[in-house]
Amino acid sequence: MSVHPVSAKPSPSPGDSAESPAAAGSRSQQKGQQTKAAIVDAALGLASQIGLEGLSIGAVAEVMRMSKSGVFAHFGSREELQISVVREYFQRFEEEVFYPALSEPRGLPRLRTMIANWMKRIAREVQSGCIFISGAVEFDDRPGPVRDALASSVETWLAAMRRAVVLAREAGHLHPDADAQQIAFEIHSVVLGLHYDARFLKTPGSMTRAQIAFEGILGRYGSPPEAPGAQPQAPKRARPRR
Repeated sequence: MSVHPVSAKPSPSPGDSAESPAAAGSRSQQKGQQTKAAIVDAALGLASQIGLEGLSIGAVAEVMRMSKSGVFAHFGSREELQISVVREYFQRFEEEVFYPALSEPRGLPRLRTMIANWMKRIAREVQSGCIFISGAVEFDDRPGPVRDALASSVETWLAAMRRAVVLAREAGHLHPDADAQQIAFEIHSVVLGLHYDARFLKTPGSMTRAQIAFEGILGRYGSPPEAPGAQPQAPKRARPRR
């Protein structure tokens, strides 16, 4: 009986090593995440110019030079795209405004840095626009997930600012009876006024006036300074009982 030799499979060369399904899947997922991040970045730039309401799958697809179905596959709806833009905007806002201020000491140094960072961001947004402000105008009376995402982002930021005010009060930099809610409201009002004055009216000197207004708020609620050369009073001695 003749025996036919078994043909051995050729050994793969070092350069022809096959990629495992898990590695291929991971690489595909990473590429999908990168594409989605690029779409969100493009959508954010578009929303800054035309607003969240003007954002659409088709408009973003045109900017990205993709098919509508390609963009739709990453989000599933126009609403989800809008929410992703809100979240990305807020994340960038935190990275530029809030987190750098945490390296400052608690109290007025931290609060001042937060507001200074905020105003620097506004100076850049005079040309592009603020998603929080334009979104508030577009969705103020339109309940739904997009409005919820906008409101939640703004409320989170305002809560952080109120906390900074409270820490400044606890550090003795503000009057013990200072109302943190009121101070945060007044600071927020100054910033909103700055947006309106600088972006809509294009009034020169708006940034300087906003900075003066902010310092005025701190001055009104600040702890009264000690008189120059004043010496701390020694505690009164208790009278001996007879």
